[in-house]
Amino acid sequence: MKVKKYVASTMTEAMKLIRAELGNDAVILNSKVVHTGGFLGFFKKKNIEVIAAVDPIPKDEAIPIVKQKTKNIPKEKEYQFEKQQDIYPENKLESTFHNLRTSELIKEISEIKALLKKGHSTFNESGIPLPGPLHEASLLMEKQEINKQIQAAVLEELIEKWYLTGARASIDEVLSWLKSYICNRIANLTFGGVHFAKQYVNVVGPTGVGKTTTLAKIAADCVLTHKKKAAFITTDTYRIAAIDQLKTYAQLLNVPLEVCYNMEDFQKAANQFADYDIVFIDTAGRNFRNPDYVNDLKKTIDFDRDMETYLVLSLTSKQKDMEEIIEQFSLISIDKLIFTKADETSSYGAMLNVIDKYRIGAAYLTNGQNVPDDILVANPSVITNLLFGVETDERSS
Repeated sequence: MKVKKYVASTMTEAMKLIRAELGNDAVILNSKVVHTGGFLGFFKKKNIEVIAAVDPIPKDEAIPIVKQKTKNIPKEKEYQFEKQQDIYPENKLESTFHNLRTSELIKEISEIKALLKKGHSTFNESGIPLPGPLHEASLLMEKQEINKQIQAAVLEELIEKWYLTGARASIDEVLSWLKSYICNRIANLTFGGVHFAKQYVNVVGPTGVGKTTTLAKIAADCVLTHKKKAAFITTDTYRIAAIDQLKTYAQLLNVPLEVCYNMEDFQKAANQFADYDIVFIDTAGRNFRNPDYVNDLKKTIDFDRDMETYLVLSLTSKQKDMEEIIEQFSLISIDKLIFTKADETSSYGAMLNVIDKYRIGAAYLTNGQNVPDDILVANPSVITNLLFGVETDERSS
């Protein structure tokens, strides 16, 4: 069975393309209205998208066409009857039943129709009913607040695969397709935690997202698991409690800590820790809407050093706020994102949305306050599992 998708300005034009390539025996499996082109969401062109199929019949098995039955036709032979070419497209499927010799194909198309009818109360944006498993996948993306553009792209892929595989997939199979598509969509970005290629790991972000606790979790893994010689630098001189908190972690890990108030202090600390495997830098949490915050960072930290910078975002934040934070911190080079407070929400779509929009991968996800536990190394699989309800216990490594 050959299946192909066509896009044309009208159904008539689409039918011409289908007949020219697939022949008069083609079957219309699905059709919908799509909008293409445009600028900033306006002036989009309305088109018709049609999925058509044909069961190729070898030339040496071609069956003669007759205009009417006669008494002289042997009963043991099958005949095709000439069909009207101007038949209404929605009835095309019914009319071609007389032209198809493969009963298995007829059964397959009947099943597709039945599945479409079962979804009569659930529709995609074009008004075409979605079969049950595809509808469930659509609802799952809606629940996770994945943005409309990603949803539309995913559904287009799922619908096409649904028909190409015979419209028999279970919800588990469709969910597997969904996860695979999301993974592939972000697979070319850089993910994963500290890999010791850079000597400095700098953690930045707004107030209240858990930077210091997250930094302590990463440092604990490096010291306890990887046996690295580590040190702390903090530039968070705005809150005494923050310095005390980091001092506590430094004592527990038996690593040195230096407090830096300006660039001169930072250079001294960097020279002091020159022979250390890794140096973790904690920064002050400030109002991310104040552009002076990022400028202050650049006055205190030497970003030209051998440094990897992680931007920390809370999953309890609004997506709009996440985007404003990323744009505010674009004044410095952000290598990866860290998402905190995964245990305080059930909606993770904003995480995927910002990764996809800004094309920045993630280093870690945190899901609790326990140090050194409650942290996961981020990768596309971990993110999709979190989005679609699959438990994971991958720890930082």
